[in-house]
Amino acid sequence: MELDLQRFVGAPSGEPFPAWDEVNQAMIRHWCDAVGDANPVYTDPEAASRSVHDGIVAPPTMLQAWTMRGLRPPPRSADSAQDQLMGALDEAGYTSVVATNCDQEYVRYLRLGDRLTATSTIEAVSDEKKTALGDGIFVTTLTTFTDQHGEVVGTMRFRILKFKPRPKAPEKSEKLPRPRPAVNRDSAFFWEGVDRGEVLIQRCVKCQQLRHPPMPACAACGSLEWDTVASSGRGTVYSWVVPHYPQVPMFDYPYVVALVELEEGVRLITNLVDIDPADVAIGMPVEVSYVQTDPELTLPMFRPAR
Repeated sequence: MELDLQRFVGAPSGEPFPAWDEVNQAMIRHWCDAVGDANPVYTDPEAASRSVHDGIVAPPTMLQAWTMRGLRPPPRSADSAQDQLMGALDEAGYTSVVATNCDQEYVRYLRLGDRLTATSTIEAVSDEKKTALGDGIFVTTLTTFTDQHGEVVGTMRFRILKFKPRPKAPEKSEKLPRPRPAVNRDSAFFWEGVDRGEVLIQRCVKCQQLRHPPMPACAACGSLEWDTVASSGRGTVYSWVVPHYPQVPMFDYPYVVALVELEEGVRLITNLVDIDPADVAIGMPVEVSYVQTDPELTLPMFRPAR
């Protein structure tokens, strides 16, 4: 099928979208709490007033956050150039999509009271490219962010790949073994503990700081001396995700990848078992379960606390 996709280049991808709210301290604080950014110019008015900014500013990386449409966005025009372009690609067989990269440029810091508007255009549509995912076409959207005076405060280029999914390979009767963890002299103690039915946490001998994953030196005091303490094996779900694509043959889907915060305060990446992914919640109590994934590998996974 002959595709005339270049006709979409330069067209607005939708109507300009004004932010629901002005740049405000509450959202800045939530953002900083979520990403662990302790820069006082974002949250401390007194410290910010003594800085070169002479007042609170928003983290530049929040640029897109101010104009996000929310969980219940307003209705969009079904006849936008973006919708037409995506529809043409779908009809041509490019039915799968993956985001590839995002570049932002910041013109100035945002201040409390600024109110942004996001205006997006289709900047580029590539020729067909051969990729590891399949034959596809890259679509680049340029979003320009302006303030309440119409002045540009930043831009964002967002690129996606619309591709033709490869035919599924025939299923193999024998399941491949799960990938082996990387074991070295710094982490060997942890896996030896797992084999004994223990979750061991590295501890600095000098300052008693606990740390995980294992490291040769203490990040707090620099000491190279360490020993271990045994965890209770209890904790809570700090964060979690259910991988969907690409699927790999060593895992049974769906499965939950979780960041568990142990009672002792350290966190480790693991899998949750004995639970439907729909029932997982942040903060839920969990306990360790030693799962033998094959005759040569046992992993510390976590299940709902009993």
